[in-house]
Amino acid sequence: MNLILIPGLWLDASTWDEVLPALQAAGHRTYPLTLPGMESKDADRSGIGLRDHVDAVVRFVDSLDASEGKVVLVGHSGGGAIAHAVADARPDRIERVVYVDAGPLGDGGVINDELPTEGVDLPLPAWEVFDDEDLVDLNDELRAMFRERSIPSPARVASDQQRLTDERRYDVPVTVIACEFPSAMLKDLITKDHPYTRELSKIRDVSYIDLPTGHWPQFTKPKELGDAIVSALG
Repeated sequence: MNLILIPGLWLDASTWDEVLPALQAAGHRTYPLTLPGMESKDADRSGIGLRDHVDAVVRFVDSLDASEGKVVLVGHSGGGAIAHAVADARPDRIERVVYVDAGPLGDGGVINDELPTEGVDLPLPAWEVFDDEDLVDLNDELRAMFRERSIPSPARVASDQQRLTDERRYDVPVTVIACEFPSAMLKDLITKDHPYTRELSKIRDVSYIDLPTGHWPQFTKPKELGDAIVSALG
């Protein structure tokens, strides 16, 4: 399959590097993306919003020859919101969406408008901003590496409202790779109609894989993450 890997906030395509070997060994074609404004720490992020990231991935989907394999979206963290919007825009092209410690963001929702910004930039915050569950297995060495490689995201990507129009998105199968919180907790939230899982509850075909670690498994358990993605594809 054609796997389009969408990074979360502060990350570029290279942050999937240690995940790719397992995917490629299974015979899949991998396309890790660097989204607009994430080309470098000094990139111009003015005027870039959530829809610009969605549209960039849609254009990439459209560039792939439909006869050369099915398209699977893999979205980490805020990249999951982007993946869901792409499934909304191209429900007939997307075979599956794999959410890595993420989930689908419904119409009108935002990724996170409480993170501290600096003008048009959203830099990686201090570790104290994150919950303990986010930071599981992210030791001092990995934290230093992550901070060195981190790129400020366009601030509007996190605060712009999601816009969705096609309910066929609910027909696209999804797999949730649950890291911070076990899948049993997500299922419980669905039964309680929690806002976090309300959009997920509308999807008709949902499977779960538990990968206990923190919010950045591509750093803390990259091989296991690659294996989990392969397993999600059957």
